[in-house]
Amino acid sequence: MKKIFLALIALTSVACNIDRSPYDSKESDTILTDPTGLQTITLGNYALLKGDATGGGFFNNLYRVGEYGGDNIDISGTTTDQFFYYYNYRSIKNNGRSNTIWNAGYKAIIGCNKVISKFAEGKDTNTDQLIGENYFLRAYVYFSLVNVFGKPYNQGTGNLGVPLKTSDDVNELPGRATVGQIYDQVVNDLRKAEQLMTLDKNNTYASKEAAQALLSRVYLYMENNDKAIEYADKVINSGKYMLLSNSELPSYATKTPETNKETIFAFKYNKDGDYSDGWYTIGSMYANIQNVGWGEMYASSSYLDLINQNPQDARLKFISPKYATPSVPVAYWVQQGTNASGGITYNYTFQKTFQQGGNTYFTMNNINYQVQSEILPTKTNYYFINSNNVKVYVNLDNDMDKRNGYPKFYVLKCSLQEGVPQLWSPVILRLAEMYLNRAEGYAKKGNSASALADVNTIRTRAGIPAYSSVPSGQTILDLVLQERRLEMAFEAHRKYDVFRNKLSLDRNYPGTHLNGNNPFYTVPYTSNRIIEYIPEQQIQIQPNLIQNPD
Repeated sequence: MKKIFLALIALTSVACNIDRSPYDSKESDTILTDPTGLQTITLGNYALLKGDATGGGFFNNLYRVGEYGGDNIDISGTTTDQFFYYYNYRSIKNNGRSNTIWNAGYKAIIGCNKVISKFAEGKDTNTDQLIGENYFLRAYVYFSLVNVFGKPYNQGTGNLGVPLKTSDDVNELPGRATVGQIYDQVVNDLRKAEQLMTLDKNNTYASKEAAQALLSRVYLYMENNDKAIEYADKVINSGKYMLLSNSELPSYATKTPETNKETIFAFKYNKDGDYSDGWYTIGSMYANIQNVGWGEMYASSSYLDLINQNPQDARLKFISPKYATPSVPVAYWVQQGTNASGGITYNYTFQKTFQQGGNTYFTMNNINYQVQSEILPTKTNYYFINSNNVKVYVNLDNDMDKRNGYPKFYVLKCSLQEGVPQLWSPVILRLAEMYLNRAEGYAKKGNSASALADVNTIRTRAGIPAYSSVPSGQTILDLVLQERRLEMAFEAHRKYDVFRNKLSLDRNYPGTHLNGNNPFYTVPYTSNRIIEYIPEQQIQIQPNLIQNPD
């Protein structure tokens, strides 16, 4: 009955003369009596959050909620895997992945609580550092859990969040605290972590700057813009991190965390020990690389339309179109239609092109259509005039491999660390986010000049034109959120960025999220489905947990 709060205590198996990283563990509840118990428990807490080599555990599932529930990807088929419910907003109460998030999260919280309650501060800097790391990890878990299972902060601090447990007593089974109470705990934990952590360890461990970076994000979610700016400033001005160069940016995922000067904190996966066959990693869903990976989720047409506004954008190299052989030139676009029941459909249309008299044409329904062009400052657009005399914009490229009619726009942002097909160390915090957090804070305070300067820092690094002013028809916040989408795509932020800003999620693009009856073409921020149900397994264990509304 109390398994929800049983702690998995980890014991490293690495020899004493080798630098230990937080990723080897075995259960032991007697480790507190060991002289190295503090370090051992801390390493175990990292291991719990990182998860295992088969793609299970806390972060692997947490990631799928934040990214699959956004608008950056489409899924090219249906699946019995329960992550599909995150994608199509058909939440179920017995989702095993949600239950894993809950279970692994609270196991890590218990581990952190053991450290915080059993070890005294002020003994020495090493002890304080490790205690601080546990405060950071506890805050990270609570912040993650409240985002999955509780409504955004600005929809009401009195809404139900998740149980708040700060002891390691398995007999204590609290009900759900409010969203506001959880956020207060997160802030307090991070400020304590900031105070305690003074050692300069590598970025696979928590640090003072990691606590400051997460505080910047937390305050942004709370709409405490002054504090979000203040803590972003602390990290930016620390001098410890640098944006990767334009040429290095596309290879972000291929670097180990320790060799990446932009990463503030990451969960480290090693090619030896953490990588089996690569088929159940996050990247395996996005691409098939060297015959490893399912390759069934692709960059959405919505995201591609946005990033293709600047073809020289270095971030486009995270997208790898899978071309058909032999090469066939085509025009392609997304066609809107209706199905038999009158519902709206969105499908990719590919038409083989041919040259005649120096012009490009394709034939559709026995009619030849000429592809025309219009030159813009950053790109050339192509279009044709259809039979209804409507201008339809198209892309000119070679034909692509498809799955169920969906072109394979592979995503490489979660693959190829050290050249291993589906190896990736999840990046939790990085410097680019700090510029975007600060920009959003400035935008919401009405300081457009400062917000634009931070946006332009990110755009210049990406190799695309800086803004001299806010374009007509857009607000400075529009620009910030648009750049945040481009920069942070496929890093599990998008869903939260939409709903915490009281925006509706626009999913009018091809994908199997539109299959079935009454699909979500848009998801309003007021919908009960923007958060997950409390896992039914947990309510059976702990009846005082109140379920989220249908």
